[in-house]
Amino acid sequence: MATPFDLADLPTGTLMRLSPLVARVLAPNPSPFTYTGTQTYVVGVEEVAVIDPGPDDPAHLAALLDAIDGRPVTAILCTHTHRDHSPAAAPLSARTGAPIIGCAPLTLDDDGPRADAAFDAAYRPDRVLKDGERIGGLGWTLAAVATPGHTSNHLCFALLEEEALFTGDHVMGWSTSIVSPPDGDMAAYMTSMQRLLDRTDAIYYPAHGDPVESPQRLVRGMMGHRKQREGQIVRFLERNGASEIPDMVVEMYKGVDPRLHSAAGRSVLAHLIDLDGRGIAAATGDGRWQLR
Repeated sequence: MATPFDLADLPTGTLMRLSPLVARVLAPNPSPFTYTGTQTYVVGVEEVAVIDPGPDDPAHLAALLDAIDGRPVTAILCTHTHRDHSPAAAPLSARTGAPIIGCAPLTLDDDGPRADAAFDAAYRPDRVLKDGERIGGLGWTLAAVATPGHTSNHLCFALLEEEALFTGDHVMGWSTSIVSPPDGDMAAYMTSMQRLLDRTDAIYYPAHGDPVESPQRLVRGMMGHRKQREGQIVRFLERNGASEIPDMVVEMYKGVDPRLHSAAGRSVLAHLIDLDGRGIAAATGDGRWQLR
């Protein structure tokens, strides 16, 4: 996958221009789940929009204000409300006067493996965008693209003037996305991936990882990966009978950082729930799963 720069060489808090209309600031929240950190995008030149303002970190907020440099902010947009994406929206809005626009709020408790990813219960948008709705500023137009799956409220944002898509966590530039039930939904995720595959975007700007310059090829590969993972689960259950998810993860995620195994287990659960909905697998009631 060709990329215009190496993220490892970039410091946090520095505005970097990626295209005539797109620049980004890297938040100081690297982890095994966020890669080098959350990338906040600044769209526009004379007046701007901010996409995924990131964690409520004083240094990151100061860096964003420096990047905005007094320019009018038309909107602060959030792709979804995990805590590495949306908490800075409120303090940034207070400092700039910009409205918070984008995904719907979620009040669901998150029992997943990531302490930094639980839903931002304080998120209060001024306006929720529906699929296809647009907002604009001088020289730029952003359109909402509903992409449930990673979370039920996930939106991507299409920058029409540059055929670019800001993909949040739905498609990342370094890893597949975690799909964590009960809010994460594998069937919805695959439907949303097909929707992106059918689009003609020229480049993706994910919240984590490199820009994606061959987006349809990446999406096709990620969909194939999910199908392969589903096949692994079915074959595991054929061989072993009723089994627990951690046993599946140990076999299917060999070579993966053990710190990611709990997250992998959530995606395996999402696959199993999807297989259940299609009449292929079922829970046994004692923490195990089996084929029907």
